[in-house]
Amino acid sequence: MESKVVWKGGMAFTGTVAGSGYLIPLDSDEAVGGRDLGFRPLQLFAVGLVGCTGMDVISILQKKRVEVTDFEVSADIESADQHPKIFTKILLTYKVTGKNIDRKDVERAVELSENKYCPAQAMLVETAEISHQIIIKEAE
Repeated sequence: MESKVVWKGGMAFTGTVAGSGYLIPLDSDEAVGGRDLGFRPLQLFAVGLVGCTGMDVISILQKKRVEVTDFEVSADIESADQHPKIFTKILLTYKVTGKNIDRKDVERAVELSENKYCPAQAMLVETAEISHQIIIKEAE
């Protein structure tokens, strides 16, 4: 099954998640005629990047039997001065909490995601400088 995005004019889109039937509203600011619902289409690149690399990294860590109790990926994004809708720098922050986590395992998982598995990253790396930081916390 495929995901589907539909545009019927104006500033609003709807999307469905593959095979789920869930509708996701995608819209723009009220100032330009939208209803200010959901993500704007450009934001979906960032959503795709965070979701894609996050799922890769946690999956790789789980396969290595790393004891992760909490996991989060966030993206801080800078845009071009002349064109704020073009991403120029993206900092991905991976926050991993667990027991006896080896930094090398996390670094390897991030490296695999960034260089091999995440197609969103492969698309964005053509226009933006992408870097990352890893924060590891010991679970209580």
